[in-house]
Amino acid sequence: MNMKLLKLLNKNARYSLEELATMTGRTPEDAAADIDELEKAGVIRGYKAVIDWERLDNTYVSALIELKVTPKAGLGFEEVAKKVMKYPEVETVYLMSGGYDLCVIVKGKTFQGVAMFVAKELSTIDNVISTATHFVLRRYKELDVELCDSDRDDRGHFSF
Repeated sequence: MNMKLLKLLNKNARYSLEELATMTGRTPEDAAADIDELEKAGVIRGYKAVIDWERLDNTYVSALIELKVTPKAGLGFEEVAKKVMKYPEVETVYLMSGGYDLCVIVKGKTFQGVAMFVAKELSTIDNVISTATHFVLRRYKELDVELCDSDRDDRGHFSF
């Protein structure tokens, strides 16, 4: 498996085949064949742009939701995870160790919209014991891409 190629694609999926070939010491045809093989094997699952939603006029709210789940015999957490990941509001689902079982990253237009999604959809799924919602206030780095351009402090100034 061409780990160097995978690391380069993970950093920037828009590298051309010629650039990838130069950086890996292979031909563009070899790089294309490697990519095709990695896609067919399911190692490369997709390509995405990392978008800084805060730069757009649209409102965008994201939250990390902790789900505590009672696992089902023979299925563990899989059944609940598969239900959760089907919602279009859900960006990410992770099985976790520690104080909760599933970490769910959710996006929505408003804080209230996300809160209502959690209350009406996630918390009502069979075997979900409890939820805890943590709203993202600012994203500094996502998927290895830095999103902040300045050292500006957005906490505000207070005087007593």
